Amino acid sequence: MVVKSADQKEENILITGGVGFIGVNLADRLLTEGKKVIVFDNLSRAGVEKNLTWLKERHGHNLQVMIADIRDKAAVATAVENAGRIFHFAAQVAVTSSLTDPFYDFEVNAQGTLNLLEAIRQSAHQPPVIFASTNKVYGDLDDLGIVMNGTRYHPENTIFRQQGISEKRNLDFHSPYGCTKGVADQYMLDYARTFGLKTVVFRMSCIYGLHQFGNEDQGWVAHFLIQAIKNNTITLYGDGKQVRDILYIEDLVNAYLLAMENVQDLSGNAFNMGGGIGNTISLLELCEMISKISGKKPTVKFEDWRPSDQKYYVSDFGKFNAATGWAPQVATIEGIERLYNWLRENQSGRTIKPVKKQNAINAA
Repeated sequence: MVVKSADQKEENILITGGVGFIGVNLADRLLTEGKKVIVFDNLSRAGVEKNLTWLKERHGHNLQVMIADIRDKAAVATAVENAGRIFHFAAQVAVTSSLTDPFYDFEVNAQGTLNLLEAIRQSAHQPPVIFASTNKVYGDLDDLGIVMNGTRYHPENTIFRQQGISEKRNLDFHSPYGCTKGVADQYMLDYARTFGLKTVVFRMSCIYGLHQFGNEDQGWVAHFLIQAIKNNTITLYGDGKQVRDILYIEDLVNAYLLAMENVQDLSGNAFNMGGGIGNTISLLELCEMISKISGKKPTVKFEDWRPSDQKYYVSDFGKFNAATGWAPQVATIEGIERLYNWLRENQSGRTIKPVKKQNAINAA
């Protein structure tokens, strides 16, 4: 193994899960800015090999690739040893998969995150890390007094209806996935308290955008669009009135970069991250939006509710806004139109084409 100097290590930015949906968008932004990036990924997610090919074609010598598993302690230690900053996205990402195989879910999400934290703690330079957690750490939220109103659910409590869910909400892990992500979330925060590591947690709502290969289990905005483009039936579990706040990927990348820039001040904190009250949508409303964008109403069928499905979750991102000035810039209809157009070009089995870059948004 080539031993890198301290300066060389500081230049490298490690992204675990680096060719997944969020990872590839962050990697592309950093590489476009001339940064050196190590993407660490086991390529287990369907479609990510296309993201890797796209990154390799788009960027040159500044991209390093480690095909490895977050459960492999030695590989994780090697990656950390050569990194100056870390974004941790490697995960088992679906509630449904966690119900089928809780052991795998635990090994990846909980043990894998502990592998990373211990590698950082044992390293000489202890690089900062930003971690992608989930809104599932707050449980099913049924105690909010969820009521139905037309095409969507909302909480009876006016404060939650007007502001969303803040970090003051008690944790209530629900489903094996919620438990393992919650464990990782709390380990991240505790390693800042106990060992002085520089860690920040994002408890994320629904993220969508380019390079997302969504399915029924995860990435539902992209999945609905893909089904509509292919003239396939969209399955709604429950009544379709579940509400989420959705956040376009460029806005999320801005937030991650701001968090890293301010990691000294933000370390040891968890932040709810999503589109907020201004970017909410129900499943039924997304189907209607697809009708307007595509000019054709998608075929929809209904199935039974799935376990641990929150009827309502909307992020209150006020804590992160107060700390950094960040707020979403891409409106829901604009972001969904962008994703729809990209998917139309890239769902035919062809290799992903480079996408014309949008101007970077200064979220500060």
